[in-house]
Amino acid sequence: MKVDLFDFELPPERIALRPASPRDSARLLVLDGDETRDLSVTDLPGQLRAGDLIVFNDTRVIPAQLEGRRGDAKIGATLHKREGPRRWRAFIRNARRLHEGDSIDFGADVSAIASDRAEDGSLALTFAGDEPVELLLERAGRMPLPPYIAARRPTDARDAEDYQTMFAAEKGAVAAPTASLHFTPALMESLEKAGIGHATLTLHVGAGTFLPVKAEDTDAHKMHAEWGRIDAATADRLNQVRRKGGRIIAAGTTSLRLIESAAGEDGTIHPFEGDTAIFITPGYRFRGVDGLVTNFHLPKSTLFMLVSALMGLERMQAAYAHAIAGGYRFYSYGDGSLLLP
Repeated sequence: MKVDLFDFELPPERIALRPASPRDSARLLVLDGDETRDLSVTDLPGQLRAGDLIVFNDTRVIPAQLEGRRGDAKIGATLHKREGPRRWRAFIRNARRLHEGDSIDFGADVSAIASDRAEDGSLALTFAGDEPVELLLERAGRMPLPPYIAARRPTDARDAEDYQTMFAAEKGAVAAPTASLHFTPALMESLEKAGIGHATLTLHVGAGTFLPVKAEDTDAHKMHAEWGRIDAATADRLNQVRRKGGRIIAAGTTSLRLIESAAGEDGTIHPFEGDTAIFITPGYRFRGVDGLVTNFHLPKSTLFMLVSALMGLERMQAAYAHAIAGGYRFYSYGDGSLLLP
């Protein structure tokens, strides 16, 4: 499909620079079949059924943004994906000043050697020393806010908490699974009282999630791989929910992509551990999920393509026009939607 089909105009003032407070006070646009409802995230329990199960991503965002120097040159690095105990693939700012084998000094006694430039321009960074890389990042790194927020304000102390979900446990993401930012202990208690269960999986979100689709046709776009895991107990639980007539609702596109990567042709969800580069566009047949809680996504992004695959392109174009006209807040810190095809 032509990528331009997924374009739309978004006024800059619709981009949220801070999350709603409290988190579950964000607005919720519900698309239930042909119906459209304007609600609040606190209304979510009433929009689902007893026996349904919501699946959250328990990845934890690491301080993956680094500022350093190679000689006189300023070098910025955004870690993307772990490739080994001390080695990360990274997108580099001012990469033309960096050559393979160069050492970058990130301050705080943190340095790394650049190597293996890839077709997408990324480089491998191998960190020096014996300390765990996580400790090095705590010293020298900062929270990697999405570029559409970072371009309009600096990262600050609030983001260290605001950009983590209540489920964050497994360190390794360089972007938050933002649909889950809306969930609070009070909302989880309401869901439980309504007979709606929850489970967790792990998908370490990479910085590639923010990269624009540069191809003119979706067939020419190559997704960046991300590492994920669904253990056997979780896979079994999801299958049991389905067998009993419940629905699997993914909290966020990251959970959805991993579930679909693990689902067989018959809809059975299998244990999964490894990389996934699944790219979901209209025409895809969903096998593992029955609905999605998600935020509002960028024009011509792989995530807008994904929700268009779930609900239909015309349906999502109309829904986004409705959201823009109605003052919904967009992107990572913005409002949410519940999509039930």
